[in-house]
Amino acid sequence: MYSKRELQLLVISDVHLGTFGCHARELLHYLKTVNPQTLVLNGDIIDMWNFSKNYFPSAHMDVLRHIMKMASHGTHVYYITGNHDEMLRKYTDLQLGNFEIVDKLLLNLDGKKAWIFHGDVFDASTKGYAKFLAKLGGKGYDLLILINRFINWILNVFGREKMSFSKKVKDSVKKAVAFVNDFETTAAELAIEKKYDYVVCGHIHMPQIKSVKTEKGEVIYLNSGDWVENLTALEYNKGQWDIFNYDKNYFDLIYPKENNEEQDIVSKILAS
Repeated sequence: MYSKRELQLLVISDVHLGTFGCHARELLHYLKTVNPQTLVLNGDIIDMWNFSKNYFPSAHMDVLRHIMKMASHGTHVYYITGNHDEMLRKYTDLQLGNFEIVDKLLLNLDGKKAWIFHGDVFDASTKGYAKFLAKLGGKGYDLLILINRFINWILNVFGREKMSFSKKVKDSVKKAVAFVNDFETTAAELAIEKKYDYVVCGHIHMPQIKSVKTEKGEVIYLNSGDWVENLTALEYNKGQWDIFNYDKNYFDLIYPKENNEEQDIVSKILAS
């Protein structure tokens, strides 16, 4: 039997519960192996842009149940709203026991200040008329992920390596690469101006830990990635930040009898 790892802080973001691309079962497996003092859900946990009453599997609900169980057992849970779950912003500052909904968060970590927010404030595509196009793009992205999961299932059957269509698109489009760089630079420069030690974001689905220096100072920029493509989280303990990367082989040993979510999705595609 495995023992849970004790963490001071755990940050996850961009889970997108309620979409085909979400790896809810894998996230649940991971959450069951850690015991954080503080859990920060840094936006886009529930995908209300693409939410459908026809698709919200039990594994997705199990993630929410487990998070609330963590809160009831002493973990302080902060839910920071993102653009895909912006409907929750009308409940900002709501607190129920150890569970709080906030727009942004400032934490003291061993004498250093960590500024945590989702990051959609830097993205013009989430506002005004462009927001409609972004929502439309979100539907297309979810379809791309769905097709990708189906193709990967076929590749796995033939013993071939899996691939990520969305990553290939992002890496090959110069505008996408420039947006990521601008996003990271903007977040870091603002944090330096505010004299914070860490700035922690989500939104762009790009896990990262790096030091950023300007004429005005230095800050550690961090991004928790996502649970659609990368399956990553940020862990902080005893002054050390680490990016957690989900290892399927390791967790298959812990949960050998669990159903394969990818197989469930393929079955749904074939049945439609």
